[in-house]
Amino acid sequence: MAQIGNLGKLIIFEVSSKKVLTFDNMQRTVSGRWAQHEIIGKKPVSEFLGPGQQKVTLQIFVSAMHGVKPRKTIEKLEKAVEKGKHYPLVIGGKKVGKNEWAVESVSETWGEIIDNGKLLAAHLTLTLSEYK
Repeated sequence: MAQIGNLGKLIIFEVSSKKVLTFDNMQRTVSGRWAQHEIIGKKPVSEFLGPGQQKVTLQIFVSAMHGVKPRKTIEKLEKAVEKGKHYPLVIGGKKVGKNEWAVESVSETWGEIIDNGKLLAAHLTLTLSEYK
């Protein structure tokens, strides 16, 4: 098994002969907070207030053909969102950011569904926000 990374114990990203659970198109946003002070007859003056909250978005493909139970994975992620859970995000053995990440939202697009409504595959978009 080759572990790519993890979001705490919530989800383990890995590749093996029995299971493939990876992500694509990770986007991370690091920003600052700024205030604009209006000056009569002049341009506004910008003031740096401090760092902003970081965000991460991951696209995840879950498939029964790759040894992952899509419905079970979706339910775990939904539960984390609704309970306000937060976890460290580790990729390649290194933490992403200095703090943990709150599971802010998960959106899902269901793919193949077979007999009796069994979900075979789904595309998920996971949004995380820095938790301090």
